[in-house]
Amino acid sequence: MRWYVVDDLSAGETARLAQALRDMEFSSGVDSLYWLPVPENLLSPVQRKHAVDCGPHALGLELEEHSLRLELLVRARGRLRCDCVHYAGPELRARMIAYLDQLMADLQISA
Repeated sequence: MRWYVVDDLSAGETARLAQALRDMEFSSGVDSLYWLPVPENLLSPVQRKHAVDCGPHALGLELEEHSLRLELLVRARGRLRCDCVHYAGPELRARMIAYLDQLMADLQISA
């Protein structure tokens, strides 16, 4: 599995991050797992084609007490197995990492 990992976070920083993710309604229903929606313009051609049947598409973000892990596999929330479930391309990967870095900066988390 491919991940973007940030460790050495304090418990307070991960708590602030968790609250912000809940406030943005990114909760998954599983404690410490959140879904970051993939912007429509960054979906691959097959993901765009499958958006209605398989979407929404998202990246999983797992928070632990002192770290976070962004899974770089684009998941189809409406279906477990499909050709539209595949790793993020370079542009999506860069955009989502930058988004997460900016979110942490906005929350004054210096990781």
